[in-house]
Amino acid sequence: MTGPGVVRFFYGPMDCGKSTLALQIHENQVRQGRRGVLMTRLDRSGPARISSRIGLSSPAIELTDELDLVATITAGGAVDYVVVDEAQFLTPAQVDQLGVVADEYGAHVFAFGIATDFRSILFAGSARLFEIADQVSPVQVEVLCWCGRTARFNGRVVDEQLARQGPTVLVADTEPDPAAGDGRARYQVLCRRHYRSGQLAPNPTAPADV
Repeated sequence: MTGPGVVRFFYGPMDCGKSTLALQIHENQVRQGRRGVLMTRLDRSGPARISSRIGLSSPAIELTDELDLVATITAGGAVDYVVVDEAQFLTPAQVDQLGVVADEYGAHVFAFGIATDFRSILFAGSARLFEIADQVSPVQVEVLCWCGRTARFNGRVVDEQLARQGPTVLVADTEPDPAAGDGRARYQVLCRRHYRSGQLAPNPTAPADV
């Protein structure tokens, strides 16, 4: 490589198209003959794959807390770029390792993740990316709450009630299943107002502009 790379962090709530953008960047890099590494953790489709809700997918290295990113990324020789999806699940030390990959090995790093968890608190990996990334960009696809307002909050719903406590990381259904009644969880993006109130759908007895 001829110079240092950059670390770019793309963030947004669920459903904003982060994984789609990650795969688009990967495809553009491949078309230019560039060599890269794809990484992810706890993807919705299962381990070792980046997948988007519109049907795109690609094999990837599954991340764990113990994985040394510098050693893993450089194991096969020089790389031009690294794509990391679900980057919110990185440890702060692993985010720093991405900085090493960019600065010392010249690779361009593209990290994609959710900024805050279901409690509206920054994920540790996202917080560190905000701190050290060269460029931080929100994904530009607007996600809407059921009321039509911009949705920024990733609500965890258990038995059709918005959860306020629980483990930070929980892989759950992405589609509602009101009939389940068994403690199964799903996620729903909400505006601040309805995240605060916990209202997940229109109240049929309330005015139309609730």
